[in-house]
Amino acid sequence: MEKVVHYTKVESEFVKAEGARETYVRWLITDKDGAPNFAMRLFEVKPGGNSPYHEHPYEHEIFILDGDGKVIIDGREYMVSRGFAIYIPPNAKHTIINNGNSDLKFLCMIPLTTKGK
Repeated sequence: MEKVVHYTKVESEFVKAEGARETYVRWLITDKDGAPNFAMRLFEVKPGGNSPYHEHPYEHEIFILDGDGKVIIDGREYMVSRGFAIYIPPNAKHTIINNGNSDLKFLCMIPLTTKGK
């Protein structure tokens, strides 16, 4: 069954992972919606916040919707802003930091087999 929803109608959850600061996630599309392969998430990182610096055995595809930030992938730093696309390979240690003055918003897609791990 299809799903059509405005992102503000999806619950925003505080990211509780160790090392995360001022980061929130909305699970926009998941297996609960009938998606067989990927989950689509919307992250919102407040100014001065960051995702945890972590690694895992699956890839990420990220698209920056708004704001300014820095992405660190295996020690390499990249400045990003609206319109940037990012690929993070499996097992690469990574974080996204909001170093701007407004919320950093980005879409992040992951394989569904990883949800909840």
